Amino acid sequence: MPSPSAETAQRELLDALVKVGLLIPSGVAGVYGRSGTFEDVVERIDACVARLCADDGVERIRFPPVVTRRNFERSEYLKSFPDLAGVIHAFRGGDRDHAALLARAEAGEDWSAGLPHADLVMTPAACYPLYPMCTGTLPPGGRRFDVLSWCFRHEPSIDPARMQLFRMHENVRVGEPADVLAFRAVWQERGVALLRSLGLPCHVDAANDPFFGRTGKMLAMNQRDQGLKFELLVPIASAEQPTACVSFNYHQDHFGHLFDIRLADGRTAHTACVGFGLERTALALFKTHGLDVGGWPGAVRQVLGL
Repeated sequence: MPSPSAETAQRELLDALVKVGLLIPSGVAGVYGRSGTFEDVVERIDACVARLCADDGVERIRFPPVVTRRNFERSEYLKSFPDLAGVIHAFRGGDRDHAALLARAEAGEDWSAGLPHADLVMTPAACYPLYPMCTGTLPPGGRRFDVLSWCFRHEPSIDPARMQLFRMHENVRVGEPADVLAFRAVWQERGVALLRSLGLPCHVDAANDPFFGRTGKMLAMNQRDQGLKFELLVPIASAEQPTACVSFNYHQDHFGHLFDIRLADGRTAHTACVGFGLERTALALFKTHGLDVGGWPGAVRQVLGL
């Protein structure tokens, strides 16, 4: 939980972003409209990330921000993060069901029971739709992906850097353990170099995912002990609690096992992903260099092509 001083800093930053029109409140914490200026910065950050992997031989793929219920269940996301999941529901009834639904709504009652599960779940991370398409035997050398998606995590907050809906630009490596670890190491260097070229103070630190419940505490400890997750942290609302703008994740054979992804010799493939939080990086730029893009340092504007 953030300290009172961190909460104050988060609220002050959010108020400032809203006042100048960069973010537009929706009435729900963590869900905002974005101004044209904000979107322009996000798109330019996205282009910077894309340039980093332009010569890597990646498969460039874009998915809609939903995954099928079946693949979501196979991913075991519910075991670790049930509190973050977002499930899509849709009306499937006839006239009588519609009338009952409207009657409950007009009476101020809960009408949501009239909309059953639609077999779709909102994407929690951009890489999740990739693993089902890798099922089977990989080609020699494995596969590399460049993927971008809107993502959803149900964690409402006044912290503008903790949005419920956000975009993640990821690079993903599927293959031999040594290749996957080398990929992650290269991207740690790339991530630090990019953020520093944007004038952002940052450092890499060991991290863990927000696993749920008592078992989750043990999973988080193991993740840190094994060095499976690192984050590139940048002060946004406060230096006291810097925000992860980039994450570097080694899944070992977790997804390879769940989705039956195999190497040529039959061994289970390993995977790693590197995720750039586009909104978070944009917020870091506005916090560090000011809310007027025109006043940003020339070197930063040059990197972004402004």
